[in-house]
Amino acid sequence: MKRQFKHQRVPVHGVLLLDKPEGVSSTYALGVAKRLLNAEKAGHTGTLDPFATGLLPLCFGEATKFAQDLLDADKIYEATVHLGVTTTTADTEGDIVETKSVDLTPEQIELVLQQFRGEIKQVPPMHSALKRDGKPLYEYAREGVVLEREAREVIIHALELVEFNSPYLKIRVHCSKGTYIRVLGEDIGRALGCGAHLIALRRTGVGSLDLQRSITLTEFTALSLAEQSKTLLPVDALLVSLPAVRLSEELTQRFLHGQRLPGMVCEGAHPADEADALVRVYRAVDDVLLGVALLDVRGVLSPQRLVSVSTSE
Repeated sequence: MKRQFKHQRVPVHGVLLLDKPEGVSSTYALGVAKRLLNAEKAGHTGTLDPFATGLLPLCFGEATKFAQDLLDADKIYEATVHLGVTTTTADTEGDIVETKSVDLTPEQIELVLQQFRGEIKQVPPMHSALKRDGKPLYEYAREGVVLEREAREVIIHALELVEFNSPYLKIRVHCSKGTYIRVLGEDIGRALGCGAHLIALRRTGVGSLDLQRSITLTEFTALSLAEQSKTLLPVDALLVSLPAVRLSEELTQRFLHGQRLPGMVCEGAHPADEADALVRVYRAVDDVLLGVALLDVRGVLSPQRLVSVSTSE
């Protein structure tokens, strides 16, 4: 009997900025990229709905240690809202519930948009991956079960009217983590008195990352393995918004052994008035990323997440 050998994957470290196409799940896109790179370890930084397109940062190897930072980061979206039509899912996946006529001016829309800037409360949709008793809400929804959901506070940093061509409304949204753009579109429609649902959604920014250096799945698949590897950004691409601290060789060894280091300063002014601030840490001699740490106002550096130095060289 012929013995079956498992395909051997290899260590791959870095970040792929994928421009996800419509109709593809985030998990599927990650699986394709992981297989093409033959990578041992991979993860994404928060999913996009299959009908949504745009920026999906994929993390490989050591970069997966910092994926949570992007999960917590602000996001930027462009969305097209169909006014006058309400659906069961607040997007094109659901059935039409109600249809109303739309007779609005851009001025009226702008007045309503003002209500949704700043801190607002949203009720998470039933068609979402949030779990209740270990089961995603969308599974309850598929069974026709509607559960009570508590409103959650989110922040809309910016909400811009890009275009209004009745009954279609295009908006640009800069928001905090946990914001449901489908719910935002539906709530705007409700406030306008005509109802609405989302017909297009594109994510253009995640934290400090944007679509400028992204690549589509089709383009990535067409490249050779060597070319695919070159499209990966370094691990610290996820950390560019953090202040930097650089250490001597002696302090590098102490840091990598988990020791707290007193008397440290970051480049520029201390990043926070509070006790601790997250910073990225490098070995000064060759600028190799060592990891992230907390720097308190006394100048004490406490290691948090370390990177294997050999993977950064």
